[in-house]
Amino acid sequence: MSISRTTEVKASSKQSFDDAMKKGIARAQKTLRNVKSAWIWNQEIILDDKGKIAEYRVQMKITFMLD
Repeated sequence: MSISRTTEVKASSKQSFDDAMKKGIARAQKTLRNVKSAWIWNQEIILDDKGKIAEYRVQMKITFMLD
């Protein structure tokens, strides 16, 4: 029988949502073993004073299997 856990990660990037997702997953893999999936459940952009996109943020739930 397999047992999994889910943890929430919020990551950001100045490049794109895709880059923010990759950074969040890479960070999770530094401390979690057996990462199996990620569910992106929120995306957000931060605007600068001129109304241009300054930062992309994603909130994700990462699932990993316990040993």
